[in-house]
Amino acid sequence: MRRLWRNNGLSVVLLVLFVCALTGQAVAGWKRENEDRRTHGRPQSTLFQYSHSPGFLEATAENWESEFMQMAAYVWLTVFLFQKGSAESKDPDQAAQAVDRYPDPRRPHAPKVVRRGGLALWLYRRSLVIVFTVLFIGSFFLHATGGARVYAEERAEHGGSAHVSILEYMRTSQFWFESLQNWQSEFLAVFAIVVFTIFLRQHGSPESKPVDAAHRDTGVG
Repeated sequence: MRRLWRNNGLSVVLLVLFVCALTGQAVAGWKRENEDRRTHGRPQSTLFQYSHSPGFLEATAENWESEFMQMAAYVWLTVFLFQKGSAESKDPDQAAQAVDRYPDPRRPHAPKVVRRGGLALWLYRRSLVIVFTVLFIGSFFLHATGGARVYAEERAEHGGSAHVSILEYMRTSQFWFESLQNWQSEFLAVFAIVVFTIFLRQHGSPESKPVDAAHRDTGVG
């Protein structure tokens, strides 16, 4: 158990924090929803009902969408773009870098897919961006699905049509406001860590350069 914790502590803690935050979001959203229902004289909902509601789906998927978009874009952009001095960038002055090396099937402990080669290897070489992109697209449409139902409910309360298709909702300014308000914050956060790691340090973190590294040094080495 100690070895399991040592080798997987970071992912375990992050998963626990995710579950705690998602639970807190559900409880807080449920209480807010019931406050709104009381104001409009509508019956109260249970936590289970709220956690399966379009509003909860829309709010959750909206945030997942921006996070996965951020990671897909960042992983892809760092393939060919550089920031001199950043711990988050490849070194523009170093021609040969380990991450650019073509996979060698003879390398000890290489994944089976590397030894297999062919289409499987072609996909595996791009699998990180592919998976983040698929997760982004999935979250994007979940956001649109939940948002369309919430938008239709709001229109019905004001005497409008109670049916709004996903494509109709995706053409509204509300949908793009919800998406872009999150996208801009993700790009700002990535910009901040790329630039701050040029000049600032965190001892012991692989996301930082060594404390005694020069500002002009790029990468973690």
